[in-house]
Amino acid sequence: MPKYFKDKSAAGAWPVLLGIRPLHARQIPAEILAGITLAALAVPEVMGYAKIAGMPVVTGIYTLIVPLFVYALLGASRHLVVGADSATAAILAAGLTGIAATSSEHYVALAAVTALFAALLLLVARLVRLGFLANFLSRTVLIGFLSGVGIQVALGQLPGMFGLQLAGRDAWHKLHEVIRLLDAPNVYALGISAATLVLILCCKKRSPRIPGALIAVSAATIASWALDLQQHLPVLGKIPAGFPHFGLPEIHWNRQLLADLMPTAFAICFVILAQSAATARAYAGRYNERFDEEADLVGLSAANLGAALTGTFVVNGSPTKSQIVDSAGGRTQLSMLVAGAIALLVLLLLTRPLGYMPDAVLSAVVFLIGLELIDIRGLREIFRTRPMEFWVAIITTTTVVLVGVEQGIMLALALSLVVHTRHGYKPTNVLLVPVEGEGWRARPIASGEQAVPGLIIYRFNHSMYYANAQRLMDEVAQLVHHAEPNLHSLCIELSAVDDVDFTAAEALGQLYRTLSAKGIRLLFTTVMLGESSRALAQVRALVGEGAIYPSLNAVVRSATKSQLRD
Repeated sequence: MPKYFKDKSAAGAWPVLLGIRPLHARQIPAEILAGITLAALAVPEVMGYAKIAGMPVVTGIYTLIVPLFVYALLGASRHLVVGADSATAAILAAGLTGIAATSSEHYVALAAVTALFAALLLLVARLVRLGFLANFLSRTVLIGFLSGVGIQVALGQLPGMFGLQLAGRDAWHKLHEVIRLLDAPNVYALGISAATLVLILCCKKRSPRIPGALIAVSAATIASWALDLQQHLPVLGKIPAGFPHFGLPEIHWNRQLLADLMPTAFAICFVILAQSAATARAYAGRYNERFDEEADLVGLSAANLGAALTGTFVVNGSPTKSQIVDSAGGRTQLSMLVAGAIALLVLLLLTRPLGYMPDAVLSAVVFLIGLELIDIRGLREIFRTRPMEFWVAIITTTTVVLVGVEQGIMLALALSLVVHTRHGYKPTNVLLVPVEGEGWRARPIASGEQAVPGLIIYRFNHSMYYANAQRLMDEVAQLVHHAEPNLHSLCIELSAVDDVDFTAAEALGQLYRTLSAKGIRLLFTTVMLGESSRALAQVRALVGEGAIYPSLNAVVRSATKSQLRD
């Protein structure tokens, strides 16, 4: 039975409330306060994410109700906050643009179906234990991807901040139109946008806990109602009150629907895997807690199923919301339940006042969200430590901005694999030589140093597979050709090798035959392949048990005795 269903330490026989129990009574006041803080900051934020996704703003609030409650019950993390997210919202918008008009009933139904597909993919990932795929979206390309999304999001909000109603399909078209119409902005919208930006930035400078977005949204909404500003600038208008409708999306199910939406769902699924797992792992490590990313996929899948059944869009683990709760003293999912209850009260009691909210204030909030995604500090750090990976991040950012968000995430996945493969393709292998009184020391391959006359110990620093098998052959050939004195033995140290694929095994076989023809014995030491592995069986079959040594010193002793006999 999978480990997820065996873990009874926190929640009895059922995998529920792992993110809440154990809960001590003295912690409850802090959890309530953290939940109130989260709601104050998250409600205007998720309305902004709905705007990014092309959804009605009320659906952003929906993401803080059923999805959040479901994850709190079934998720494995005590700290991860699940809700609307800028990255997944941008991917959704990119995938649905051109299929349906934004905010239309058909568009909302397609968004719900996409959330349903994402939920199914996450559940499949759990059943076949694919949680490790989260590690294949490297931090480098994730920074580049999110920075590109931030630029796209920020550019896309400029028309709303200037009070312009533009029908452009992409951010660059909208930017062009804004520049063309700069001589005739809506001064009311522009003034509200500027005031919103100043207020939020001042609040953040004072303290991150001050709900600047909530204050700005509330002030703008009150001003719009009191001064009848809807006569001068666009406002949200009527917002449906009450609990969201529960049920499957009303849509015609067919193969074309699957073809249209599944690529977007796949891209969203990868972002959820990477971002949620990374955030949850970070907080589990901070508080020395056990976290099972495979088990957490159940909670993430259920949260997106809840989103699909309540007419909203995909949800994801949010690093910013998780940090808000942590900074406010929240340590369990009880904080999220409190925030969800407050969001439900907003839906029941405050939707009519929200109708007076100017579009400009929401555009300004989203504009700042976009700017916060542009990780200049992260890009600078990558450039300082890994210049080549910096250009990988820049390529990802440029692709997102110039081509599209969905294409950007596909490129990000591909580049992550390329970066990973490159590290294994050209491992930095070394020669090992004994140093009296110090043990063993690594020397560069180019030095050609021998452990004892006639013996080279060559350490291969990666798993052996098709991409680096030729490097193995080339480096050994170089060592044999330039050896002085001539070699009688060459030992490959395998402590860093945990697998040998078919191509690499064939390369070892060819190497064995080539060295034997030159009168050189091929030896192995410190084999870490595991007694039951096929790779170990291949090595034994190749050279025989007598050519495999348990330690470096054993190799040297054997080589010295052999040399004395000769």
